[in-house]
Amino acid sequence: MSFDGSTIHELAYELNNELSGCKINKIAQPENEELLLTIKGNGKTNRLLISSNASLPLIYLTNTKKESPLSAPNFCMVLRKYLNNGTIKSISQIDFERVIKIEIEHLDELKDLSTKYLYIEIMGKHSNIIFTNSENVIIDSIKHISYAISSVREVLPGKEYFIPKQENKISPLTVTKSEFMEILGKPTTVSKAIYKSFTGISPFIAIGIADNANIDADYSTGALSQEMKDSLYVRFEEYISDISCNRYNPNIILENGIPKDFAPVILRSFDDIVEFDDMSSLLESYYSERNRITNIRQRSSDIRKIVQIHIERAAKKLDIQKKQLDDTNNMDKFKLYGELLMTYGQNLPSGEKEITVNNYYTNENVTIHLDKDLTGIENAKKFYNKYNKYKRTKDALIPQIEQTKASLEHLKAIDASIMLCENEADLKGVKDELIQYGYIKKSNKGKKKQAKSKPLHFVTEDGYHIYVGKNNLQNDELTFNFAKGNDWWFHSKKIHGSHVIVKVKDNEELPDHIFEIAANVAAYYSSARESNKVEIDYVQKKEVKKPSGAVPGYVIYYTNYSLVATPSLDGVQIV
Repeated sequence: MSFDGSTIHELAYELNNELSGCKINKIAQPENEELLLTIKGNGKTNRLLISSNASLPLIYLTNTKKESPLSAPNFCMVLRKYLNNGTIKSISQIDFERVIKIEIEHLDELKDLSTKYLYIEIMGKHSNIIFTNSENVIIDSIKHISYAISSVREVLPGKEYFIPKQENKISPLTVTKSEFMEILGKPTTVSKAIYKSFTGISPFIAIGIADNANIDADYSTGALSQEMKDSLYVRFEEYISDISCNRYNPNIILENGIPKDFAPVILRSFDDIVEFDDMSSLLESYYSERNRITNIRQRSSDIRKIVQIHIERAAKKLDIQKKQLDDTNNMDKFKLYGELLMTYGQNLPSGEKEITVNNYYTNENVTIHLDKDLTGIENAKKFYNKYNKYKRTKDALIPQIEQTKASLEHLKAIDASIMLCENEADLKGVKDELIQYGYIKKSNKGKKKQAKSKPLHFVTEDGYHIYVGKNNLQNDELTFNFAKGNDWWFHSKKIHGSHVIVKVKDNEELPDHIFEIAANVAAYYSSARESNKVEIDYVQKKEVKKPSGAVPGYVIYYTNYSLVATPSLDGVQIV
C-alpha cells in the first residue's frame, strides 16, 4: 500500500491549504480508533476522518457522516475539552515520515491563547493519534502504549512525544547523487535498495521509479551499469522534485478494472489509471471500492461454502455410483452361466460343487462353481436372478450417473460464477439459482426488493459491444434471448466460464482483432483466469443449442473454431 511519506506529504499540503485558519466545530469518535472532526471556515464545512486502525490507518477529508456512540470515549472527551472551537493554525508533515502534525490554537481556562498539537501517525500496526501540549508533552492518545508493549517508546499521558528514528534510512528530500550511488552499491535488488534506504518510500513507489527508468525492480544492484544507475537517479530525482515542489497528480492504478494501488504523481509504467483532483477524494474512492470488494468477498464466502459442500457430496455420490456400476461388469457372465446350466444341467442333482461344460459360443470349456444345496436348474435360476438384478442396477445407474455428473458440473459452474460477483445484486442472482435447484432453502425473512443483476457490458475502441454473463441464468439469457443468430459466442474450452457475446454490426464480418479481444475477455471470465494461456471456442450464436431439460448455462455445439487467448481486459472499456 502506498500510504507512504510522499502520500502524506501531499495530504499535509492539501489539508493545510484547505483547513488552515478554520475552526474545529465538532469532535466525534465513531469507532474505538477513529476520529471525525467537523471543521468550519472559508464559507464551508469540512469533515476530517482520521483512523489509527492497525489494518487500515488513514486520514482524509470526506462528506460521509458517521453515527457516534451515545457516551463519548475518554480520548474524545479530552479533545472536546481543549479543542472545541479551536483554530487550526497549520498542518504539516514531520521529516517525510508518515506523520501529520496539526497545530491548533485555543483559549485556555484563563481565556489566554494556548497551542496544542495533534499528531497522526499512519504506521500500520503502530498507528496512533496523539494529543500534546505546546512543549510536546503527551496529554492523551487514542492508544496507550507502555513499555510492556513497546521498548522503543512509551505513549502515555505525561511522557514526552517523539518519533522513533528509522535506522539506516535517510530523507529522500535531501539526498545527494553521491549518496544515492552509494545506496545502489548495496548488494540487493533495485527496489529494495530504494525503499529500505529512504524514509517515506513504499515498495510500490520504488518499483514504479525503477520501471520509469526501464529497469526491472528485481534486478540486482551489483549488475547495474553506470548508465542504468544514472537513469535511476534521474527518475528518482524527478519523483522527489515533483513531491517537494508540490506538483501533484494523484491517481489510482487499476489492474483489470480493480484498484491495485495509488500514487501522488503519475508513474509512467502504469497505463490504466484514474486521476483525481486531490488526495482526499482519491483515498475516499480507493478505500470505498476496496471495502466494497472486501465486503462482497466476505458475503460470497458463505455461499461458496454451501456450494463447496454440495460439490463434495456430488463428487462422493458419483464415486459410489461408479463403483456400483463397476460391480455390474460381471452380469453377462452370470447370464452365460445360467444359459449353460439350462442346457447342460437339466438332470444335475443337488450336492455338486462345480460343473465343467463347453461354452458353445467360444468352443472352450468353462468351470461353473455351484451352490451344492441347489440342483442344476435351481443354480441356473440363481444366476439368471443375479444377472437381472445387476441389469436393473445398471439400467438405473447409467441415467443417475449422468444426472450426478450434470449436477456436479452445474455446481462447479455456480462456484466459478461466484468470483464474478461485484455487488449484492450479483450475489442474489447466484443465490436465486441455488434456491431454484434446491441447494438452499428460500427465506422470506427481511425480504427486500433488490436491483436485478445485469450482465457485464464492454465496448471496444472501434465500437463493438461485448457482453459477459456473470452467472448461469445470465448466460442463458444472453445466449438464447439477447444474442441474434449471427452474433458471435465465446466460451473457455472444457472449463467453466462465462458466455461472452459479441454483437455484430449490420451482419458485417468481425475484424480479426475483435475475435482476439473477445477471446481474451472469455479467458479472463473463466476458471482459468490465473493461467497464461486459455483455449477458447467461438462460434456464431445460431450454432449453439440447449438440450431439453439441461441446467442453466449448459449448451452444446458441434461446429466451432478455437484459439489460444490470454486472460485480459485490454482493449475494452466497461459501459
